[in-house]
Amino acid sequence: MTASFPYERGVHEVGDGVFAYLQPDGSWGWSNAGLVRGDSGSLLVDTLFDLKLTQEMLDQFARVTGRIDTVVNTHANGDHCWGNELVPEARVIASKECAAEMGMPPPATLAALSEGSAEMGALGHFLSQIFGPFDFKGITVRMPDETFEGELTLTVDGTDVHLIEVGPAHTRGDILIHVPGSGVVFTGDILFVGGHPIVWEGPIANWVAALDRILAMNVETVVPGHGPVVGPEGVREERDYLLWLQREAKARFEAGLSPLDAARDLMSSGYTDWKDSERLVVNVAAVYRELDPDRRPSFVDLFSQMAELSTQG
Repeated sequence: MTASFPYERGVHEVGDGVFAYLQPDGSWGWSNAGLVRGDSGSLLVDTLFDLKLTQEMLDQFARVTGRIDTVVNTHANGDHCWGNELVPEARVIASKECAAEMGMPPPATLAALSEGSAEMGALGHFLSQIFGPFDFKGITVRMPDETFEGELTLTVDGTDVHLIEVGPAHTRGDILIHVPGSGVVFTGDILFVGGHPIVWEGPIANWVAALDRILAMNVETVVPGHGPVVGPEGVREERDYLLWLQREAKARFEAGLSPLDAARDLMSSGYTDWKDSERLVVNVAAVYRELDPDRRPSFVDLFSQMAELSTQG
């Protein structure tokens, strides 16, 4: 069965006492979050990229719940955790690897890059496009109070919530949050819908295994890290994408193409209707890194190459 919820900004009840908070259009920084409601305390799935956006979300969730006593971060990217400080009364839980990666780069770095973007040419223009809508000033990264490895089950007023570590994939410490009683799973950035995912860490096989883990669940409703709520078909589409990426990038590696040239070639070879096609260069680089571990470009190099590709997408 396909989940059917309007892709509109704000709170949507996606299961009995389970809510998604959606932020169209799902591109850079416009992440989703969620809530599992309990009478004595609720569980929040992720916070948002800056304090203003997180406060707006918390104000909307206040209409459907009382106290939030637990925050679970799906991974360490700032658009899923930089609002943690606005829930000071809650315990924050994440995977051990997520905690190790959280705060890198710090918000102040993105703030400085955004302010200096006019002096950075094409890279600066790209950074201003993707990060300009957000305010990174004054953010204090609140680290997790508790970490886990493998799996952890929490209970929200009798509702089981399973935390399942599936990283490294998108990042080092990705987790899924499964609410089996409601047939809902929050994927964090293991799933992007309508846009290219981005493989910061890999390997691809781990990511595919994470998607297989979702498909093995008895869930009808999948809340991605970015994009609209979907059913299992959305998971299968991204799985197909990753296998396509792995196959096509390997062929171009063997042909001697650079990651940038391979990504430029792939931009017109498939998934042309998906947003953020500049991410292909990061994804190709991840496959190349698996084939040759000595190939590890810096984040600056990757963003510079994405900036170049973004003018062609």
